[in-house]
Amino acid sequence: MNPRPGNQLFDAYFTAAAMREVFSDRGRVQGMLDFEAALARAEAAVGVIPQVAVAPIETACQAERYDYAALAEAIGIAGNSAIPLVKALGKVIASGVPEAERYVHLGATSQDAMDTGLVLQLREALGLLEVDLQRLADALARQALVHADTPLAGRTWLQHATPVTLGMKIAGWLGALTRHRQRLQELKPRLLTLQFGGASGTLAALGDKALPVAQALATQLDLQLPEQPWHTQRDRLVEFASVLGLIAGSLGKLGRDISLLMQTEAAEVFEPSAPGKGGSSTMPHKRNPVGAAVLIGAATRVPGLVSTMFAAMPQEHERSLGLWHAEWETLPEICCLVSGALRQAQIIADGLQVDAERMRQNLDLTQGLVLAEAVSIVLAQRLGRDSAHHLLETCCKRAVAEHRHLRAVLGDDPQVSTELSSDELDRLLDPAHYLGQARAWVERALAEHHRFNA
Repeated sequence: MNPRPGNQLFDAYFTAAAMREVFSDRGRVQGMLDFEAALARAEAAVGVIPQVAVAPIETACQAERYDYAALAEAIGIAGNSAIPLVKALGKVIASGVPEAERYVHLGATSQDAMDTGLVLQLREALGLLEVDLQRLADALARQALVHADTPLAGRTWLQHATPVTLGMKIAGWLGALTRHRQRLQELKPRLLTLQFGGASGTLAALGDKALPVAQALATQLDLQLPEQPWHTQRDRLVEFASVLGLIAGSLGKLGRDISLLMQTEAAEVFEPSAPGKGGSSTMPHKRNPVGAAVLIGAATRVPGLVSTMFAAMPQEHERSLGLWHAEWETLPEICCLVSGALRQAQIIADGLQVDAERMRQNLDLTQGLVLAEAVSIVLAQRLGRDSAHHLLETCCKRAVAEHRHLRAVLGDDPQVSTELSSDELDRLLDPAHYLGQARAWVERALAEHHRFNA
């Protein structure tokens, strides 16, 4: 079996196959051909070209009919992919219905075909992303509800803070995804927009038929007709790239949290296990967070790609030299990286493995110190804030110095015993009784999620 050309070793790890297919050579070529076929239909509908020319053009607009290797070689001379493709399209049409060849690409320019073809690809990519985001959000919503009251140590500056719940942490991941889904929904009308301006954006070649053709073309492709062509106004694409950057960052946060919770010293939450997953070439005991690595990797790589999209915005006059070219592989790669991160996040969320007992043990690693605030808050109402804080600080230092549980030190302190009964101390030093609004935050995140899904 001959190996496939190109860099295939890491693609299955970092990219979802369906997204890579959208931005494959076939996907790129078909996007441009879909533009050309729709342009022929639109111009025939308006009376710019004869109706009989449409069928031969449509028949030729099938990506499988073209030699991608030959196109790639020709791009090096032409400077873009549309010029050699339109030339090849004309030859295919001329070989069957010669008189139809003259009506191909009429009034359009290369960037019209490439940008609109890209928008058609992005619409398909956006559909994949939305499906994956919903699936991931649904899985996180289920996990957040299951673990709404599962206590674990909150961590600030990588140190134990006060207790939180696993459900609250998961709800934080979910809330970010809900906002990103809203952002994608809001930008759709701006992103899914026709590019059609001809040589310099005026559509002068089509005379008084220009606007009717543009409207018919937008209708044919089910795209918005913009206020004018956007050859060098790239904010639509950069906005989309920016939201994908936000998604990558939030998935990276999820991956970072999971990887830290999987550390041997914590061992509280794990990615699902599978034969051969997360192993080591030398250490049989290893269980590495291989899914989280993809999330963190994407969150590391995507910001640089997004910055390239921003850097390519100040494009010259009516058509750019080099800056437009910088986008060609950048935006597709952002889509592919985010798709791979979403796929790995889905695997993690669906099969999340939780050790609640280990969480309880870890909460007690500091022997009650994580609940010093709970005692201090109650004592402050009886002794005053400064006095209570100083008293608890002294007791905490004694507990550390004597290697004793804070509960025992507080129970021995006459000033504390005067103010708090044994039962009160037991309750105050139980993590389950100091979770604040953790459940409420979960419920609010779930409500936002279900509201968006409705």
